[in-house]
Amino acid sequence: MRVAVTGGNGKLGRVTVQALRDAGHEVTVLDVVGPDREAFTVVDFTDYGQTVDALSSIDNRHEGLDAVVHLAAIPAGGLRSDSATFHNNMNSTFNVFQAARRVGISTIVYASSETLLGIPFESPPPYVPLDEEYESRPESTYSVVKHLEEELAQKLVRWDPELSITALRFSNVMTVPDYAAFPAFDADATLRSWNLWGYIDARDGAEAIRLSLEASRPGFDVFNIFAADTVMSRPSAELMAEVFPAVEFRASVEGTGSLAPSEKARRVLGFVPQHSWRDHV
Repeated sequence: MRVAVTGGNGKLGRVTVQALRDAGHEVTVLDVVGPDREAFTVVDFTDYGQTVDALSSIDNRHEGLDAVVHLAAIPAGGLRSDSATFHNNMNSTFNVFQAARRVGISTIVYASSETLLGIPFESPPPYVPLDEEYESRPESTYSVVKHLEEELAQKLVRWDPELSITALRFSNVMTVPDYAAFPAFDADATLRSWNLWGYIDARDGAEAIRLSLEASRPGFDVFNIFAADTVMSRPSAELMAEVFPAVEFRASVEGTGSLAPSEKARRVLGFVPQHSWRDHV
């Protein structure tokens, strides 16, 4: 496919671009910053005119696209003011979705967020293992935008029966250099309890994106994308008993298994995370 990756110079974006190219797809990188000015096109996605123009065609880059992977965003709360985060991320996503529709691109895969599960868990989760079935629980302005993006996607696919939008609720994205810090988490179970000790290796995140593109079908769908294990060496059930003792287990979690397993993504997309921090520390 001919694919544009917005935010293709970011942490997950760089790995995704390479993975898609390795799989034989033709990739155009769109971003606002990056190390190699010759390797991407600068697009301000808060500007609808720039966005629709860039997805339509770009001289010396592409003459049309089959799909968009939308990763461009302020990546977390607290990096900018709440109002700046809201306006940047919400406007960018609306512009990308709308521009794609206007130029005839029917396949969109984008980064939603684990935060819609209720993260940070200052209040306990409703049950574990977490899944995609309960109503989203945004706890920050950043997360409210992710909720609104999913709502927008559901409405757009209802209006346009050929449109496919897939929301991937990525856990905390990590690369190999990040793993050196993981053993220190064992000293205090509360250090990473805010997301039930979850993470996703960027290589597995990129694979989830590739599978979503290649399995796209009309409509909207959402998937939790987490590693198969936690960031901890202690058993997951033991961690829950210490930090969230009243939370119901609806299925058993063996050993250090994830408390938000990507089970739906496995069933629907064939996604099975392959990478663990334990292989690098």
